[in-house]
Amino acid sequence: MGKYIAKRIAYMIPVILGVTLLVFFIMHLAPGNPAQIILGENATAEQIATLEHEMGLDQPLLVQYVRYLGDLLHGDLGTSYSSGSSVTTEIMARFPYTIKLTLVAAIMSLVLALPLGIIAAVKQNTWVDNVSMIVALIGVSMPIFWLALMLIMLFSVKLGWLPVYGADSWKSIILPAISLGFMNMASISRTTRSSMVETLRQDYIRTAYAKGLSKTTIIMRHAFRNGMLPTITVIGLEIGQMLGGSVLTETVFAWPGVGRLMILAINARDTPLVMGCILLMTVCFSVVNLVVDLLYGVVDPRVRTMYR
Repeated sequence: MGKYIAKRIAYMIPVILGVTLLVFFIMHLAPGNPAQIILGENATAEQIATLEHEMGLDQPLLVQYVRYLGDLLHGDLGTSYSSGSSVTTEIMARFPYTIKLTLVAAIMSLVLALPLGIIAAVKQNTWVDNVSMIVALIGVSMPIFWLALMLIMLFSVKLGWLPVYGADSWKSIILPAISLGFMNMASISRTTRSSMVETLRQDYIRTAYAKGLSKTTIIMRHAFRNGMLPTITVIGLEIGQMLGGSVLTETVFAWPGVGRLMILAINARDTPLVMGCILLMTVCFSVVNLVVDLLYGVVDPRVRTMYR
């Protein structure tokens, strides 16, 4: 197990390096001058050149990238161009909000998706199955930002039940969590239904019925557990996408998370801050995938041989 985890962590290193290299050069190809953005439109060419020299922006891109990697190896994500504070401090102040939003959205989607998928599989080809799959199809097809705007219009503007933006109270997280989790709920429910339908057709399920086991025991202990591997895969991918997809949700609802911070940093051409945000999302996505792989062994003992 330890060797497997160490190997997977080692695989994360080239992924992180590739992401940093790609984002670094894309940010420098984008229009605009960070020094001029910091100093303002009235800054003179001499002032801009002086600030560029102080920030090291007058050096070749490859030199700047190597210097960034050197700082990164020492745990230094750099200094934000916009605020002048540490990138680590900026991100850590916002990261708990993104984690909170992702967890609430994930819990909401799982609480709805798993029962919906199981019931749809058990009631295959009935009106229950058809209705659940229509709801899932709507969820998969609906853009996050459009659903967010519709929720704001209904529950905030017309009914006045929930706040439009911010994170001032527990009510503030309801609409962002629904808009972020609805699409993921649809994907998880469809995958759960498909895997359950296939599992319920297996011979050992017929044997369990022949032994006189209760329907609940057969569905939950035998069918659901053996059909969980595809669902676990989708859940892991969806949680990773939530961390990245929260950019749209946090922007619409002005949620003070890492996603909204990254949008503000992109607009300000704040390269160190953008790099820090994307680096954090990359690590989170990789860690989620590692946890998913480890859960395979918990659900299916046959998979544990790969960890030896």
